[in-house]
Amino acid sequence: MTLLELLDRAKTRLDAAELSYGHGTTNARDEAVWLVLWSLGLPLDSDLDAIASQPVSDDAAGQVEALIARRIETRQPAAYLTREAWLQGVPFYVDERAIVPRSFIAELIADGGFDAWLGEDTRQVLDLCTGNGSLAVLAAMAWPDVEVTGADLSPDALAVARINVDRHGLQSRITLTESDGLAACPGPWDLVLCNPPYVNAQSMAELPAEFRAEPEMALAGGTDGMDFVRALLRDLPSRLSPQGVLVLEIGHERPFFEAAFPTLEVVWLSTSAGDDQVLLLTAEALRAHAASQPVSP
Repeated sequence: MTLLELLDRAKTRLDAAELSYGHGTTNARDEAVWLVLWSLGLPLDSDLDAIASQPVSDDAAGQVEALIARRIETRQPAAYLTREAWLQGVPFYVDERAIVPRSFIAELIADGGFDAWLGEDTRQVLDLCTGNGSLAVLAAMAWPDVEVTGADLSPDALAVARINVDRHGLQSRITLTESDGLAACPGPWDLVLCNPPYVNAQSMAELPAEFRAEPEMALAGGTDGMDFVRALLRDLPSRLSPQGVLVLEIGHERPFFEAAFPTLEVVWLSTSAGDDQVLLLTAEALRAHAASQPVSP
């Protein structure tokens, strides 16, 4: 059997299984390529045309078939099966203790999508809800002069983040902290990156199995998806430096966000998913919003 024949067979099986994607691939063909190349020990960026006619032994083909079967039977994201996910060309370890990294904030870090709001004084960066630590690592790579703190409520996720910080040799520049929101993160912060739990209750109930395989606490944001965000916007103004900014991902929840914060002055940032997935808030905007809120009795 050739590699191309094996790929075609894997794609056919994945198509027939009617799986859900979104953890590194968006379709059965790309998922088949990922799983086949990984199982065969070939680089994921291999030139498929160049290796399409390469013969595959019966044993190796059997290992691929078994991996495809696991993907179908377990409905787990491929990243949990391979123990690896890629973000902006950088490999990260991941397992069931942490959400599979896929934040569009990674694009913005790589492309300089919010560099205009940063400056020479940008030194202290917080990656809140760090999960497996991917955004913290990418931030440290992008800005060699900053110090990064990765914070998460989950000790399990932080254990995964530790693997990635160590893997990329960034122990001296990335600190990992267990924190319930900002409770253990006093700052002041010059830049806060946050991909929080923001999925609303109805969407949570309708998630396919691949997403339900991830830690619920990393996804569920309450009735309207904004529970964590409300607490963040309440607590962050006193923890930001005067020129600090928040870069916040809210996925498809813009209507709920705007309903919850109708007067907030927001900058929407462009990503490959559109102009309504990630937003930026300045310290000035956050403080103005905080000052406009009624004081609790």
